[in-house]
Amino acid sequence: MKPTNIRIVEIEPSFSEVRFRTPLKFGAGAIDSITLFSARVGVESTKGDFAQGLGAVLLSDLWAYPTPGSDLTHPQKDAALRDLSLSACQTYLSGREFVHPFRISMELKRKIAALAKKSTRAHKLKNPIPVLAAQMCASAVDCALHDAFGKVHGIATYDAYSQEFMEDDLSVWLGPDFVGLYPGDFLKPHYEESLPVWHVVGGSDKLTQAEKTAADPQDGLPVSLDEWIARDGVFCLKIKLRGADHDWDVERTIAVDQVAREALAKLGERQVRLSVDSNEMCPGPDYVLEYLNRLRAKSPQTFEDLLYIEQPTERDLKARKFNLGPVAALKPVLADESVTDVERCELAFELGWSGVALKTCKGHASALLYAAMCAKAGKVYSVQDLTNPGVALIHSAGLAARLSPLFGVEYNARQFIPNAQPEIQAKLPALFRVENGRIRTDTIPALGLGL
Repeated sequence: MKPTNIRIVEIEPSFSEVRFRTPLKFGAGAIDSITLFSARVGVESTKGDFAQGLGAVLLSDLWAYPTPGSDLTHPQKDAALRDLSLSACQTYLSGREFVHPFRISMELKRKIAALAKKSTRAHKLKNPIPVLAAQMCASAVDCALHDAFGKVHGIATYDAYSQEFMEDDLSVWLGPDFVGLYPGDFLKPHYEESLPVWHVVGGSDKLTQAEKTAADPQDGLPVSLDEWIARDGVFCLKIKLRGADHDWDVERTIAVDQVAREALAKLGERQVRLSVDSNEMCPGPDYVLEYLNRLRAKSPQTFEDLLYIEQPTERDLKARKFNLGPVAALKPVLADESVTDVERCELAFELGWSGVALKTCKGHASALLYAAMCAKAGKVYSVQDLTNPGVALIHSAGLAARLSPLFGVEYNARQFIPNAQPEIQAKLPALFRVENGRIRTDTIPALGLGL
């Protein structure tokens, strides 16, 4: 047993409702209010030292637990996800041995499907809770555990993923190709000084001030895309597409690109970078290929500005085993909701996906595994958002700043829930304030995960 190992001795969960200033429309629905699940985890070291870590996640049932065609309501699913979050807390507390938090995370992951089934039965739900939703519910505790681990040893947690601290190398979870390799081998030694932020453009978002109406928020914050660019200088834009209407998708992509170029020209020339996300609504790869070919024919500049495509087709990779290789030959295409474990990450690679969209809401340790897999296989990855506010944003930005993502980090809480956890924002103003399209990630405290 490593003398640096720890065990969990207490978990304090809490829930609060967060209301969006404007609805976030994506896929087949929109979010206007959501539950924030926060966790405070206390750990003890083998020396008897004690520290607490923090974690938080938005319980987004629309993203993690979609039920199209079902009469299940948001309140019903939200109640089940809250219950599942508490079950995850109890499961984490059941382990009494001193171990490295990475092993604790992976042990919980083995039990997560059973917890989802238990909560499904308890709430008599017609639609079973997916593993993705269960991982989301457990992620706040997982984050807090890793944060506490670094704090109890007085170091940055990212510096504790090496042979010095870990009994297991990555081969335990990723196979013989990773013998002698540790998560720390795929991390940067320090936080990047700054990162570009990705600004989401929802399906119903206004692009110009001329589109604004009296019904829009009158809170002094930007509403339209051109206003956001004027204030924050954002140049990385994630566009939500319909995935079932080529004309709309192509025109929307070009319109966003043109508005961004015009707005940025007023601030000084800067390249626009775009990503597109239809949240699985595309019927297959052929739809995506036609979208790309139409986009390139109609606006070569917009096609050039497009950096990557995120999860265009259904999340179940095994259902029809689409070959994404032809799409990846034109633009990188990243799997998001599809990747919930190592097996599915490997399958995504086999099916021609270019890489993975990492999200902290799938688990901190899991994100490090997928990043290592991508690096070893020569694949790419991004660090995506779940409208992460406060503590969750620090976690996500810190992860991106210690990894080598495709470009920057998504940060849309400032658009939809800008006043969430104000006490956290006040402590790290340079991280939460966007200037010239970037945030200062070197301001994240070098203790634990900086939370």
